[in-house]
Amino acid sequence: MAKKKDDEVVSIDGKEYSLNKLSDTARMQLLNIQFVDTRVQQLNNELAVADTARIGYTNALKQEISKLDKNAD
Repeated sequence: MAKKKDDEVVSIDGKEYSLNKLSDTARMQLLNIQFVDTRVQQLNNELAVADTARIGYTNALKQEISKLDKNAD
């Protein structure tokens, strides 16, 4: 049987399933997974921003400390 072009499939554990044949509950779980995946990506992006800021603050602190070391000599 040939697949229609508009028959979307999802791959779960290496096996493909037609979205049209999934139960409403299964489709809801897929939406939940998509939501959580999006949120995880958002949090990873926020972590990257915070990590970059931390590096900047650390470099600024080192610069200030080096001024103290120069003045102590």
